[in-house]
Amino acid sequence: MKVIYQNSYGPVSELLKKEIQKPGIKENEVLIKIHASAINDYDWSMVRGKPYLYRLMFGLFKPKNPIPGMELSGVIEAIGKSVTRFKVGDQVYGDISNYGFGSFAEYIAINEKAILPKPNSLKYEEAAALSHAGGLALQGLQDLGKLKAGDKVLINGGGGGMGIIAAQIANFKGAKVTGVDHLTKLEEMKAYGYDEVIDYNTTDFTELKTKFNLILDAKTNRSPFKYLNVLKPNGRYITVGGSLSRLIQVLFFKAWIKLIYKKNFAILALKANKDMRFLEALIANGSLRLAIDESFDFDHVPEAIQFFGEARHLGKVVITHKTKV
Repeated sequence: MKVIYQNSYGPVSELLKKEIQKPGIKENEVLIKIHASAINDYDWSMVRGKPYLYRLMFGLFKPKNPIPGMELSGVIEAIGKSVTRFKVGDQVYGDISNYGFGSFAEYIAINEKAILPKPNSLKYEEAAALSHAGGLALQGLQDLGKLKAGDKVLINGGGGGMGIIAAQIANFKGAKVTGVDHLTKLEEMKAYGYDEVIDYNTTDFTELKTKFNLILDAKTNRSPFKYLNVLKPNGRYITVGGSLSRLIQVLFFKAWIKLIYKKNFAILALKANKDMRFLEALIANGSLRLAIDESFDFDHVPEAIQFFGEARHLGKVVITHKTKV
């Protein structure tokens, strides 16, 4: 089978297209023929090995998982003898990161707990775009953010995959949503539910006079104390990713901020594939639309990762697996 393979950390141009043997399956695993996958921050960081602290997780000198990719949709071709949730021919999807990586391949053998049944109403590309970004958005807003009707919400990085989904969830729950991103995305962001949009090149949202009940941050590129100015009393700041040094600052200072300023800061520890049925229902009733900026074919995964890393995309960047077996 064909895979995208990395022997070492480096620029995406050094990724290899390689033929390897189709994997066998353990008793609790399924073999999936992958139809689509999606690009995420983990892929951008894992391929380059940056920030360097991430190498403690990915592998110190070279990646422990030489095949990147953490989201997929596809069809089950074989099941292990202990598998109970699926059968051959089932359409599935999910964020597989709790059980490994490797979705930039024609096939993957993965624990059955890593995936979910794919609704017939979702195309393969849509399903691959939903699980990770949807989980970040829903858990950030609902589980940690305690979103309520009438809340004023700001989403930093609002034009990315998580931000586009989060804006629509917030709308569905009766909140008012402001999005921050690059000028080129702002008009399209309004079509996905943003009440107000801000160009980060011209406006520092931490200096706005408006106060927010909740900030959902995909960029986390400022000192945590900068956000205090735009949070209401008892306001919530939730980060779902961004600068590693800033994330460490949030972790270190959040208890002090709560004690002194009475505002709540938290880092989302994603629970992969949690509450996807809720998001599937929103899609089915028209309350949630997935934004797919670009769909690259499998032979252009390096270009897709570079495109993602330059943050030019609105919504998700998807890979379609249309290679010959």
